[in-house]
Amino acid sequence: MKVIAGLGNPGARYDATRHNVGWWVVDRLAYDWSFGSFTRTDRALVTRGTVSGHPVRLVKPTTYMNRSGGALAGLRQEDVDVARDLLVVVDDASLDVATVRFRPSGSAGGHNGLKSVEAVLGTREYPRLRIGVGRCPSGMDLADWVLSEMPREDEEAVTSLLPTLTGAVECWIDEGTEAAMSRFNG
Repeated sequence: MKVIAGLGNPGARYDATRHNVGWWVVDRLAYDWSFGSFTRTDRALVTRGTVSGHPVRLVKPTTYMNRSGGALAGLRQEDVDVARDLLVVVDDASLDVATVRFRPSGSAGGHNGLKSVEAVLGTREYPRLRIGVGRCPSGMDLADWVLSEMPREDEEAVTSLLPTLTGAVECWIDEGTEAAMSRFNG
């Protein structure tokens, strides 16, 4: 089972914010793969299907960003190999808008959602897909930046990238993180 978790915050107030780019990606994957509606669990919205013969679960934690790991706590009990079968999709305020970075592991880099995932899973060894949402302006609080709505041109740049990201995630599913990095990072 492949698990793709797009991190974000629940509620209409956050829908268009930089911090919800992970949800945008997972929503697009569900649409492109015809997975159907998300169902609510106690800590996430979840939908399932099959991609290239692989069972896939899409997850949108509803625990708010800084507690995102709670929605993934059961993966170890399910025997999901998080180093191979989990992909966490997040916004990255240290990357230019619409820049894509697959990584096989690494630090949270100050991202509270990734910090929560690491704390719950007990490891940094899981793939992540970082989507650039623009660098936080000097002197601005990072929380205010990521919780603000994107200007129209930035939002359009990210949304126009979504079909490509479907192909990128399919590459990750079929061939792994290294192949996705070599083809889609940039």
